[in-house]
Amino acid sequence: MLTLNLIKEETDRVVRGLEKKHFEGAQAAVEQVLAIDKRRREAQQKADNTKMESNQLSKQIGALMKEGKRDEAEQIKVRVGELKQAEKTFREEMETSEKEMNTLLCQIPNIPYDEVPEGKAAEDNIVVKSNLKECDGTDTVGNWTANPENGEAKLPHWELAKKYNLIDFDLGVKITGAGFPVYVGKGARLQRALINFFLDEARKSGYTEMMPPTVVNAASGYGTGQLPDKEGQMYHCEEDDFYLIPTAEVPVTNIYRDVILDEKDLPIKNCAYTECFRREAGSYGKDVRGLNRLHEFSKIEIVRIDKPEHSKESHKEMLEHVEGLLKKLELPYRILLLCGGDQSFTSAICYDFEVYSEAQHRWLEVSSVSNFDTYQANRLKCRYRHAEDKKIELCHTLNGSALALPRIVAAIMENNQTPEGIRVPKVLVPYCGFELMD
Repeated sequence: MLTLNLIKEETDRVVRGLEKKHFEGAQAAVEQVLAIDKRRREAQQKADNTKMESNQLSKQIGALMKEGKRDEAEQIKVRVGELKQAEKTFREEMETSEKEMNTLLCQIPNIPYDEVPEGKAAEDNIVVKSNLKECDGTDTVGNWTANPENGEAKLPHWELAKKYNLIDFDLGVKITGAGFPVYVGKGARLQRALINFFLDEARKSGYTEMMPPTVVNAASGYGTGQLPDKEGQMYHCEEDDFYLIPTAEVPVTNIYRDVILDEKDLPIKNCAYTECFRREAGSYGKDVRGLNRLHEFSKIEIVRIDKPEHSKESHKEMLEHVEGLLKKLELPYRILLLCGGDQSFTSAICYDFEVYSEAQHRWLEVSSVSNFDTYQANRLKCRYRHAEDKKIELCHTLNGSALALPRIVAAIMENNQTPEGIRVPKVLVPYCGFELMD
């Protein structure tokens, strides 16, 4: 969450940032925070003054008793009792204000960086890079040419999955429900190959592999900002008050909840493969068919904890890592800088990676790489100690998908189909043990 000091010291910038994110009632929310803070400070001042007066009077009681001035001492005792009760009342007002403040701050999103463009929805995002350009069949960008005519004869991945017995969507419905596919034979082996490939590439880039739980408590959901913002999208085990994770970001980042790190330990670079679970309430239509939107899916996440002055460089390195994966998979891709209105609740800046589906004639999101600045760290109380002056400061947290598997699998199937079968990208052949899915 936003720090109180930021809201107090840079009020106008915070309001502008919230308005860029199209947060309704930005000005009113900030004014309410400042009003609660004023009320809390006033209560604290009254409590401190009352305690000081109480302590001063208490010192007089013993001296008066020695002097035999019992009646005067008893009167002061009564006054001290009244002051202590008043102090308790003021402390309770402080506690109430602090709880009210925390509840309000949790409902206010992060503010975007200055370089984040204005805009309200996905159509306002900016394409910053692509190796594919839609054209008439004569122009190329990188190795890819997209001709609207080319994809018409190509089958979508859900038909290819059935044709080559790679994924059984109906069986998933039988066992669980829609959005829980069963991978079969070479389809299952392709999944495992991608998981191992992504983890190996992360390790080569200096990430430490973790294997965290896929079930977390409410405090972990709160720490990374899924709660209370996205509780409707998370599967909740009510009896235990546990949540199935929507991404490995949640458990891996929460490793550092309530932790003070040493400066020499930064940056911390972790990665994890997990199953992920999202209810995706209200999702329907052609855009969710097949692997396009699932309730359970595999994903490799990369997570960084870093110093504020280095986090932008870390973000750049993470973007290069994800782009490198797509290049090695020989997929057409583009990178988008998300506008303020299309950013997540917690991010300060976010880039999306999309792969092109030649059969569906559209772009499929496969990764979001975000810098959260101090927003998550403030919730987590994730801090670090400076080596020289021992000053303690909030860290910056970052994460990204590297990568989410379903739409990568869909793109591999649709973009690599041949009359003989589906060609496996060269980099995956050693992991799969086969070159063709047929």
